[in-house]
Amino acid sequence: MQRLRSRQQFQAVLANAPVAKTPHFALHRLALGNAEGGSPLFPEPGPWLGVLVPKRWARRAVTRNAIRRQIYATAPAASALPAAAHVVRLRLGFDKARFVSASSPALKRAVREELLQLWARALPRPAPAAPGHVA
Repeated sequence: MQRLRSRQQFQAVLANAPVAKTPHFALHRLALGNAEGGSPLFPEPGPWLGVLVPKRWARRAVTRNAIRRQIYATAPAASALPAAAHVVRLRLGFDKARFVSASSPALKRAVREELLQLWARALPRPAPAAPGHVA
């Protein structure tokens, strides 16, 4: 899995509406064409992942870094992600009264649970088996 690096890559992905949302996160996706030459923004085939954690919603650097690490840790394996560019964006801060510490285990656990929900909503689900069909 490749990581988004340039401003142009982030802007291209964020131009699309979110494909999944949770109370604190949004996931944006840009489908990549199967052109043999590849796109100038995304030269390598396969999934791309970028993280956007604004200072507006996480003032302390240690909190931003903890959230960023949780995003990369919970991202599905490259084989599970479609060949697209993804950006996970923090869209609301976590309650400072509930999470007093900048990087507490409780905050990391809450972030991780919400990210797992986000990825579950975004990934395609397998088609259900037909009624009466025995596998």
